[in-house]
Formats: sequence, C-alpha cells, structure tokens
Amino acid sequence: MKLKHIAIIGSLFPILFSVVLFFGVLISADSDDENSNFSSGITGMNLSAEVLKHQPMVEKYARENGISEYVNVLLAIIQVESGGTAEDVMQSSESLGLPPNSLDTESSIKQGCKYFASLLSSCKNQGIDDLNVAIQSYNYGGGYVGYVAGKGKKHTFNLAESFAREKSGGKKITYTNPIAVAKNGGWRYGYGNMFYVELVNQYLTVSQVSGELAQKVMNEALKYQGWKYVYGGSNPNTSFDCSGLTQWCYGKAGISLPRTAQAQYDATQHLPLSQAKAGDLVFFHSTYNA
Repeated sequence: MKLKHIAIIGSLFPILFSVVLFFGVLISADSDDENSNFSSGITGMNLSAEVLKHQPMVEKYARENGISEYVNVLLAIIQVESGGTAEDVMQSSESLGLPPNSLDTESSIKQGCKYFASLLSSCKNQGIDDLNVAIQSYNYGGGYVGYVAGKGKKHTFNLAESFAREKSGGKKITYTNPIAVAKNGGWRYGYGNMFYVELVNQYLTVSQVSGELAQKVMNEALKYQGWKYVYGGSNPNTSFDCSGLTQWCYGKAGISLPRTAQAQYDATQHLPLSQAKAGDLVFFHSTYNA
C-alpha cells in the first residue's frame, strides 16, 4: 500500500469520520503493465530544491489551464527534463515547433502546462483514462495518444518501445540511465525516450506504508466515534474538526500532517479515486452547506 492522497476537499466531521472508516477497509490492487514484467526498482525519489522553487509558477499556470490536480506530475516532468536548472525548464519549446531551449523559464512553464493540458484533453476525447499516456506523450508528442487509442487505450512499456522503434526505423542508441540498464543493459531507440513514464513516475511514487500502520490510524480514530464536531478542535480535550482529527490520528501513527484541510491537501500527492488504497486521505468539496 502506498500512502497517497485523493484530491477532493471537505470539512464536515461526520463525513470525515466515515472516511476514516473507509480507508480502514479500502483495498485495491496496483496496476500492472500486462505486456511487460519490467519494473525499474526505483521508487520514491525526491524532487530537488531547484525543481521545488518553480512550484508557485507551476501552480499558477496549472490553475489557468484547469489542471491543478496535476501539479505533482508537472513538477516531476521538470525534474526529468531539466532538474529545474535550465532556462527552458520544461523543455516545452519543441511543442511550439521551436528549437530546443528557446523559451525563458516562465514561458517554458506556461507552455508546458498548456501542452500537458492539451494532452489530457486529447486522451479524454479518445476514451483514454490512463495518465501515463499523457505523460509519455509529453515526450513523444500527441501522436502517441492516437497510437495507444488504437491499441487498448492503456500505456505499456511495450507500446512505448514499439512506437519509438517505428519512428526511429529501429535505430538504437546507448542509454546508460539505471532504469534502462536494469531493463535491457542500457539502450533505447533513437526517437524520444521510451522510458519516459518510468523516469517521471519515480518522482511520483511515495514510500510504501504497511497495512498495520493504516490500522493504527483507524484504531485511534475509532476512539472518537460519535464525538461532536468542534471547529478548530485538534485534540481529545477540545474534540475535533475534520483536519484536526486526521492530524491527530495520523500523528499517533507517526505520520506528520499540517493542521488545516487545505494545507493537508496542498502537502499531499493527488490521484484518482480509482487508485485509492487503505490509508489514503479522501477530501470532499462543497460540503459546508450539506
């Protein structure tokens, strides 16, 4: 089970308590690449300080393009594209038909967010709900969306490999990234990067948390079943509001969370409900007048 967090905001204590019960029994399987047994073995890598300094600007342009829930993905793309140090930090000039490194930093982020939003839209229009298709397409171009749409509507490493093989005419080049070395000894086809999803996802995958730890959170929460909701409450002496309860219960399990619901939302990784696992936080929106 990976400790991830689902991007929906809420605040009513009874609803939140049902969430605590929910994550205690919620179980779902990790998605697998059905056509490949490849696993990079590299997970939970941290974004660099150079990348994180761009977060406010990424949030600004993600919001403008209606993709705020993908800020973590956009930051991971920056990590892979430039490590946060290049001027054209998202290497997005090529998506405009310009030579590489043609954009200043803000223009690069603005265009990178716009381009990723267009890829997500293209995926949706073609019936694809696999985020990895949009991620790989950021590297390959929008043609990969159509390619996947005709081959099962789900990204696999084998599809990425075959796409690059076709586009490169089968030309191979040396590639010594550890992910490639672990997979095939250190090569890729000479078109884009067929390992792009793996490169990005290594900055999205967080450390695994045991079912026992999730159970500790639920056991603590069950002590306060039926308690009155108190706005601003954050401990048993005051009772709790929603974020106070989650902060207290996770804290008892050794997991530090910020105090408010918005801060908890901002500090955590967002993912679709379909990928939720035991121990995940669920945030609701539009509940104040429920």
